[in-house]
Amino acid sequence: MAALVGAVFLAALGFVARVNGWWGRLPFVDRTRVATDGGHAHEPGSGLAHKPSGITRWLTTVDHKDIGILYGMYGVIAFLWGGVSVMIMRFELFTAAETYISPEMYNALLTSHGITMLFLFGTPIIAAFSNYFVPLLIDADDMAFPRINAIAFWLLPPAALLIWAGFFTIPLDIAISPAQTSWTMYTPLSVEQSNPGVDLMLLGLHLTGVSATMGAINFIATIFTERGDDVTWANLDIFSWTILTQSGLILFAFPLLGSALIMLLLDRNFATTFFAVEGGGPILWQHLFWFFGHPEVYILVLPMMGLVSWILPKFAGRKLFGFKFVVYSTLAIGVLSFGVWAHHMFGSGMDPRIRASFMATSLAIAIPSAVKTFNWITTLWNGKVRLTAPMLFCIGFVANFVIGGITGVFLASVPVNLILHETYYVVGHFHYIVMGMIAFAGFGAIYYWFPIVTGRMYNRKLAKGHFWLSMIGVNITFFAMLLAGYFGMPRRYATYSDFNPELAPLTEITFLHQVMTAGAVIIAVGTILWLLNVVWSWKKGGKVTDPDPWNTKEYGLHGREFAWFEQQLAATDGGETESESAVATDGGADGESVATDGGSEQA
Repeated sequence: MAALVGAVFLAALGFVARVNGWWGRLPFVDRTRVATDGGHAHEPGSGLAHKPSGITRWLTTVDHKDIGILYGMYGVIAFLWGGVSVMIMRFELFTAAETYISPEMYNALLTSHGITMLFLFGTPIIAAFSNYFVPLLIDADDMAFPRINAIAFWLLPPAALLIWAGFFTIPLDIAISPAQTSWTMYTPLSVEQSNPGVDLMLLGLHLTGVSATMGAINFIATIFTERGDDVTWANLDIFSWTILTQSGLILFAFPLLGSALIMLLLDRNFATTFFAVEGGGPILWQHLFWFFGHPEVYILVLPMMGLVSWILPKFAGRKLFGFKFVVYSTLAIGVLSFGVWAHHMFGSGMDPRIRASFMATSLAIAIPSAVKTFNWITTLWNGKVRLTAPMLFCIGFVANFVIGGITGVFLASVPVNLILHETYYVVGHFHYIVMGMIAFAGFGAIYYWFPIVTGRMYNRKLAKGHFWLSMIGVNITFFAMLLAGYFGMPRRYATYSDFNPELAPLTEITFLHQVMTAGAVIIAVGTILWLLNVVWSWKKGGKVTDPDPWNTKEYGLHGREFAWFEQQLAATDGGETESESAVATDGGADGESVATDGGSEQA
């Protein structure tokens, strides 16, 4: 399995390296570097023009665009791994009794799914967008520390191999198996499991934390020191604001997680008592973990809010309403996120007065979140809305955020939390945020920036089919989870044949699980459509010759990244327009009179 994963990653690198003309569409054109600070090309003899070709380029690059592509490929591979693991679990839960996999394997898949989606997909996929586009958006040549940027990425592949190591060793029949701690790694369970696979997983997690921290320092330094002369704090784009806030959260949160992981490793291997009853106590782990864990939610969500705040106005034909308030709400969420962690622990026996204070803070953080929601809705109000694929995913993001956010407000209330905690209600709420928001914003950004990254356009029909399948599947799956939680269905259970009939009939619980599985299948079909669309369009999609493929100049919303793209196109074709027909900005076929606004045809 380890060799297979490595082969998949190398195959992805090879695919990128072999795409026709790829080397010319990124930062080098005819062995001349096209700078990201406005498109000023360096002279061939300056030492910046040479770049190795093929796989060597991707293994040695320090260019922020290349590293953004690497993060993106890595995130997609992790997303697929996490998706396969959850589909196996969902098919197992289709019936109440043990059917396909053992409870031990279910627990291992549960652990791998959570850690993979949060640490190996969520954070890296954001790093893909921020690495590629933040320097373009702030008129910087590159990241402040390009080599550190490369090191931060290359810590991640070994981290993934360590986290997944227990699955690789299953065919070897040795005493290493997948970790079964759940992604929260609660003590004393995580201490008492003698399986070395847990230690490997903890070491892999530590590497992801080091990687994220290095990246955060780099982004803070880049945004503070590398901005162009015309980029001030007043006109800094909203995506860069959210990346700056996220980086600050990472600096405070991830080192704490790293310290807790080291203490857990010491308890496991050297008989220390950091989390033993006679020492710090098992609850200490929960405090340390959730002090990291809840800011981690905003580490993942805030940049995606920034993406939606950046993309949605482009297709509403209006500037973002209340830009300053969106920025202030971003900073407020960043500060408040460190004061809400104990709402994950309301049932742990803490002092009721402390619970009340954390309840108040948890409710208060809904205010800046609501500010963003109303600003997005107001931006759409009376706007010239164009329902392109990026816009559909932004609107879906807002809709899912309303459901995910409101269900979170209920969980912030102590009496409601005590009833619903550790049920599927929490799973439904969290996945509305993770899948309904984070993944949706990611898909929207991929479609929006696809012309810049590839020089080609995706297929419009497949993209919109992907959106509708994802939107329908998300709401079927996770709304059924909310209902199951109201019935008292516990989460993390591999079987539920002995479900308490006084809470709900087993037939109803089984039906809800079957609905969840059906919804998950719909999401999987949509994801396969997306993957096929991206791979095919990357290689065969119509070439984009219009430097303003989304018609943003018409509304005065042309971003700096597309201004750079315009200079890039001019450099690749010598300023002449290519003979082949320009392609629709939402994926139409060559030679057709196609829409650039998601609906009406142009003459």
